[in-house]
Order: sequence, then structure tokens, then C-alpha cells
Amino acid sequence: MSNRIGLLDLEKHFAFYGAYHSNRVNIIIHTLFVWPNVFATLLFLYSTQPILDRSYLVFIEALTFDGVLRLDIGFILTAIYAVFYICLDNKSGVLAALLCFSCWIGSSFLAARLGHSLTLKVGVASQLLCWTGQFLGHGLFEKRAPALLDNLVQAFLMGPYFVLLESGFGYEPYPGFKSRVDCKIENDIKEWREEKLKKKKKLM
Repeated sequence: MSNRIGLLDLEKHFAFYGAYHSNRVNIIIHTLFVWPNVFATLLFLYSTQPILDRSYLVFIEALTFDGVLRLDIGFILTAIYAVFYICLDNKSGVLAALLCFSCWIGSSFLAARLGHSLTLKVGVASQLLCWTGQFLGHGLFEKRAPALLDNLVQAFLMGPYFVLLESGFGYEPYPGFKSRVDCKIENDIKEWREEKLKKKKKLM
């Protein structure tokens, strides 16, 4: 059992996000679109101005592959996500961190190849596709609004990690994690349905 609280309370984060993603079809849709959305976001952010000019990085130019890898907003966000996931769980978190940096590296090379204008268009179009798919999953199958409408930061932080852990073939950060989270999810969904029913009765 984990004794972590607050920002690093994995059970709390996972239960919150899981309560909005309990439908199997919706989970599959998110599995297909969440990580591509991370890639598309980093691709879009590559079109923004780098934090440090290339001239400041001349001493490590070989490591940046002639300036393809840049110190920009995309890199900062990638590092934040990676550190956060590792702090949540040092096993699955490392895998999530590697996926984050893989998306950053892959999107950087693709953006450098496409050029600024096309990168911006592909990034926006890809995001629209990914977000549309996820919203349809909520509207058609989950029948519940996305988590980001209730807690934007928590939803954005947990989305990629939730999908990864859901695809983890039974992996648990610690014994009893799944049963405890499932119980919290069931209680949250029950409270949401009761609240929804109350609101419906008031309108009648």
C-alpha cells in the first residue's frame, strides 16, 4: 500500500481519471488517441520560439543533432511529465518518461523535416483528430463529460499515464492497487449518477 498523499497520490489521480473512463470502448479510443495527441502537441510546440538560441548550444551541437533537438516549451513540458511519472511509480513511471522523450525526439525530427508552416498545420490537424475522437468516446460511449472539464491540470497530467497503466497487462504499482482504485471509481460513478438523478428530478 502506498502512503503518498497530495500531488503524488497515485490512487487518487488514477481513480479520478478512471471514473471518467470506465467504458471499455472509450478506454480503447483513448488508448488509440492519447499518446498520438502528446506527439501532435509536441509537434505543434516545435513551431514556437526556442528558449535558448542555437548559438548558446554550440558546445553541445553534436548532441542536439545540428540543432534539431531544441530547448523549447516542448522539452520543458516533456521533462515535467517525465519527472512527475517517475515520482508516481519508479517502474511504470520510467517507461512513461521514456515514451514522453521518444515523442519529443520523434516530433522534433519530423518538425525539422516538414518545416515551420507544414509542422504547424500537421500539428493542429492531428490534435483536432485526436481530440474529436476522445470527445466522441465520451459522448457516444461513456455518456459522461471529459475529466478536463472538472480538473484540467489533473486530466492533462494523468491521461497518458492512465492509458499506459491500463495497457500494462495487469501491472500494479503495489499489491492491492487495482482493487482499491476500482472501489474508489465505483463510488465516484455512483455519486455522479445520484447527483445526475437529483438534478433531473429538480427539472421535472
